[in-house]
Amino acid sequence: MKTNVLSISLCLITLVSYAQETFDLATYTIPAGWRKVNNTATVVGYAITNNQRGTYAQIVIYSSTTSKGSLRADFESEWQELVVKPYKPTVAAQLTPAESSSGWDAQAGAAPFEFNGAQSAAMLVTATGYGRCMSIVVVTNTSDYEQEVQNFLESVDLSKPLDNQQTVANNNLQQPEKAVSLSAGKGSYHFSTSNFDDGWVSTVQEDWVQVTKGNIRVLLHFNSNKVDVSSADHATISNNAWNTLAAPRYSNLANYHALGATLSYERPSLISGDVTDNQSGKRVFVALFKKGKSGWIEIICPDKPTFVNTFGVDGSKVDYYAEDNIWNALLTLPGYNKFAVDAGDLHGTWSSGFTGATQYVNAITGANAGMDSYSSSEKFEFGPGRSYQWNASSASGMVGNLKFQGAKSNGTFSLPNHWQVSFSDIEGKPKTYNAFFSCVKGGRILWLGETGYGRVD
Repeated sequence: MKTNVLSISLCLITLVSYAQETFDLATYTIPAGWRKVNNTATVVGYAITNNQRGTYAQIVIYSSTTSKGSLRADFESEWQELVVKPYKPTVAAQLTPAESSSGWDAQAGAAPFEFNGAQSAAMLVTATGYGRCMSIVVVTNTSDYEQEVQNFLESVDLSKPLDNQQTVANNNLQQPEKAVSLSAGKGSYHFSTSNFDDGWVSTVQEDWVQVTKGNIRVLLHFNSNKVDVSSADHATISNNAWNTLAAPRYSNLANYHALGATLSYERPSLISGDVTDNQSGKRVFVALFKKGKSGWIEIICPDKPTFVNTFGVDGSKVDYYAEDNIWNALLTLPGYNKFAVDAGDLHGTWSSGFTGATQYVNAITGANAGMDSYSSSEKFEFGPGRSYQWNASSASGMVGNLKFQGAKSNGTFSLPNHWQVSFSDIEGKPKTYNAFFSCVKGGRILWLGETGYGRVD
């Protein structure tokens, strides 16, 4: 395949009214039929494949970095980092004439490389302006998508960076960046990215929350019935989870290890191995972990030492008598399923409920001595003009002699920030809750204080 199939003219325009996506300083339109394959704080990728013909194309957009002072220096540095290291082309970049528009200078170049025994080509577009550098990489093994890539590049609009970009910490989180509204089952939500003070970044995906930091990627899988848990054998359930949640996206498994029994009353699962990432073609170390109510957590690292150094656990060295605190670092990961709240997210009805019972028997005769039960429900109905109605009710006592209680109020709500919600009247006085969303498959749970509320249609 000749690289001239990628000799695509670059057009950096100042206004794109039909743009559909925004990432960092770039606004652009992705061709129809392309799927998002990567989405972190530093990179977003889109791909299209034709399995019958064995062809593919991929667009990868990298977040802006500090410029090295010139377009030439930026392009050469980005070429080495984003093309030469991952794809290893055998010839120098074939350059197109540089172009300038609206304070940005842009350079494009392409070169062939071999992938899976066949010829592919990689193209880099680097733009320099306002002290920043931003790059886009296109990789393909066909000219079939040339026009679609051309249209994408012509849609790109690079904005001028803000002079003083700052974020403010709140409750271990940075004030969230506004993101494209995310449709999630029973509503659209304003924020789909959270930036944590410790460097982790969470983004909402279809089947998981992705959490990234440096070269480590974590997938907090949503609970589903995909994993067969019908077996009474713990090891079988762990293997089912690996085969269902992780294995389909990897190949060439080596050094597979499944954790044996431990003394912990909440037995942990930890399955790991070295695999080839089917998307990137890179060798990585993958671990799948679950303990108690953590849900299945998939951790992808460049290698096993990175995993061990980061989380302090080597599954192959954990014995039956291992202390429970060795899992603490892994058990912090579900806490990154946490997203900010916008006033526009609060509409409709959100409810929470609890039921519990204690059965008593006579210690001598074994006869029934009655049952003590407790149940409660709480409901918020959010209406127009930031209005709300709140209702709480409970029933408790011995069955047959239950006592009922209830309270309700209404008023208006406000958001002091995106991590708190204030109500004008809860039980006769104003009240402010710490607030956030956690994500589940197809929707979200609203947390006010320590209570989670599900959306009710």
